[in-house]
Amino acid sequence: MNDMTTTQIIVQLITGMLGSLGFSLLFGLRKRYLVSAAFGGFLNWGLYLLGMHWWGSIFFAGLLASAASALYSEVMARVQKAPSTLFFITSVIPLIPGSTLYYACSNAVVSNWEQAKYFANRTLQYSLAIAAGACIIWAITFTIENVKRHKKSK
Repeated sequence: MNDMTTTQIIVQLITGMLGSLGFSLLFGLRKRYLVSAAFGGFLNWGLYLLGMHWWGSIFFAGLLASAASALYSEVMARVQKAPSTLFFITSVIPLIPGSTLYYACSNAVVSNWEQAKYFANRTLQYSLAIAAGACIIWAITFTIENVKRHKKSK
């Protein structure tokens, strides 16, 4: 994947998983959901890296990872009989654009407007990708559930 070594990829995948696990613990997720939540972070970041390799675009990589996280959370919600938000929020944690937001604000404070604009643009792309990916899957899920409900009522 671009100029990343296998070791760097493995470290990133493990830290994505641990980050999701940490937030799961912080949010007080039940022990039976912890492995699923941690795997969601692993899956999310792995698909983000794969998307960056394929397209080189933050937006499309984030869209792929976010959509996969939303789909994963819907599947896990049905398998484990729990709300899907438990799995979505924890699995999407690795995508949250904290560093780019920090750099945008930091550069704005010192009036380095070019860098501030660059990092703000990246933050916006990350954020829009997360929202769009989740919305696409949730809209499809909602539509499927409505069709099933409509067929049952007939």
